[in-house]
Amino acid sequence: MAIKRRDFLKFGALTLLGTAASSVVSNFVAEGNAEEYAPAPEQLKGKRWAIAIEVKKCKEAQKSCGFKCIEVCDYIHNIPQIPDKKKEIKWIWHDEFEHVFPEQGATNEYLDEYFKGVPFILLCNHCEHPPCVRVCPTRATFKREDGIVMMDYHRCIGCRFCMAACPYGARSFNWYDPRRFLKHLNPDFPTRTKGVVEKCTLCYERLAEGKKPACVEACPVGAMHFGDLNDPNSDVRKAIKGRMVIRRKEDLGTGPSILYIVD
Repeated sequence: MAIKRRDFLKFGALTLLGTAASSVVSNFVAEGNAEEYAPAPEQLKGKRWAIAIEVKKCKEAQKSCGFKCIEVCDYIHNIPQIPDKKKEIKWIWHDEFEHVFPEQGATNEYLDEYFKGVPFILLCNHCEHPPCVRVCPTRATFKREDGIVMMDYHRCIGCRFCMAACPYGARSFNWYDPRRFLKHLNPDFPTRTKGVVEKCTLCYERLAEGKKPACVEACPVGAMHFGDLNDPNSDVRKAIKGRMVIRRKEDLGTGPSILYIVD
């Protein structure tokens, strides 16, 4: 059926209006509303949040604690336990030194000898220069002013460009509806949907309540230190002062905010 000129003009006007409205909504979401999203008085504030992990302490406690940091994170954030390892969801996990730091093993055989077979705790590095943010076509992944690299699950279109760009394997894709694999549901944290990417968000929801990340609080031996890297008086800066610290794939220039104390 032929479209009348009047109907065509109406359609064009509505299209332009919709485009403009979409732009306004996008800017609102990206920039936030100062009044509605004003930080709560108890919110932890920082310029570059980071976690430093004392590997020796972690090594000594792993047999007894059973990776409490991973257990608590999974419980709080509704992370599904998918049997298929190729399609599992990981926010925080562990792997051996030789896989985490292959370049260190190649250049420092004694370090490799000491940590051989030792599981290292891994999570999103919340990079200072995150490559995942640069490649996301919808701004579903973005970096906050405090350094946390976030995910907007409603904007994610499942293109997985961010997964390809992340050099640390810190992102997971939901091949299934994750709710099918949840034995426990935490009603205080949103579940995700099939077809979106997810990852550690450094417990931004806990920081808003004045609390540290769950993994840090759950560590029974205090091996994980959290704080603002830009603050010399923060816990994380005090923990790494005068210590030997390594970060994953530093030569890439991403500036990881997860540090490992290895002396």
